[in-house]
This record gives sequence, C-alpha cells and structure tokens, in this order.
Amino acid sequence: MDRPAQIPSLAECISLMEQYAMLDNIRHHSLVVARLAAQIQQGLSDSPQATSPTNRQLVISGALLHDIAKTPCLNSNCDHAKEGGKICRQHGYSEIATIVEQHVLLWEYEPSRYAEGCFTEREIVYYADKRVRHHSVVGLDKRLDYILEHYGRGNPVLHRLIRKNFKKCVILEEYLFRFLPFAPNELGRY
Repeated sequence: MDRPAQIPSLAECISLMEQYAMLDNIRHHSLVVARLAAQIQQGLSDSPQATSPTNRQLVISGALLHDIAKTPCLNSNCDHAKEGGKICRQHGYSEIATIVEQHVLLWEYEPSRYAEGCFTEREIVYYADKRVRHHSVVGLDKRLDYILEHYGRGNPVLHRLIRKNFKKCVILEEYLFRFLPFAPNELGRY
C-alpha cells in the first residue's frame, strides 16, 4: 500500500521560506504564483469538462515552494529547480519536489492529454510561474522577454532553448483556457 503524500501546510511552507532565507521579492513572487495556481486549480475543479482532479493543497504548497532554492542559488551556478527538489525531498515532500523540479521545464509535455482536459499539479504551477514577473501578473510574451533578458545571457543557444520552452507554455495555455471559465487576460482578477 502506498504511503499518503506528505504535503506541507501553509505554516510549514512559510517556515521553510524563512529557513532557506527566501528574499522578500522572491517570497512575494511565490505568493502571487500560488494565488494564480489556486485560481487555475479551482477553475479546473469546477469545470465539468476537465477530466483530472488535482489536489488544491499540493498546488498551493508547490507554488509557494517552487523557488525555495532561488536565494541560495543566486550567487552560484546551481540549478535552483533541481536544488529546490533536493530541499523538498530532505523535508519529506517528494510530490512537492517533483513540482519544484519541473517549474522551469516540464519533463513530460503531453498535448494529447491536455486536449482531454487532463492537467497535473506540475503543469498548473509551471504555467502560473510563467505568468508572474516579480509580483505582477503578465502575459507570456512579457514574461518571455524578461527571462530572455535576465537568464539568456546573450547566448543564442540559451535563447533558442528558452523560446522552445515557451512555445510549449503557449500551447499549454491554449489548452488550459478551453477548460477554464475565464480568459488568460482575466487571470488574477478573481
């Protein structure tokens, strides 16, 4: 018999943010991502056409902790998604670790599943993160510009990889909003 997932409470997420010295701006970003992810999760839960139930607390906790390693990785070349996954596993949160590891790049990208209205917590957090620049909700185009400028390092190879990832996010957005009761530009207004 499988052991039930360990999902940190809101208080435990805040405690981890403090323990790993999450900078205020990163914490604020994570709170906005969590709010959007919760809105998307609720919309999908309310949709009679969406086919996969998602765990609301897993979505919210995953969103709150998606950048848990960002502060420690700022002054090094470490991969904050990978390091964040390690941190979550050290605390017994393996399902959260998977979400954290995939918030930058989804390992499994399945448009045929999305067409059926089947989305996971990972995809919800991945998408919500792509819609938040600092603490503002923005369109994918503005977020892409920011990521290219701040993480592309003027490297054409990195720029191509970032753009390829964002094409996947644009397609994910198209599928998500077929099943949500609001449009992409209304995300965050509720």
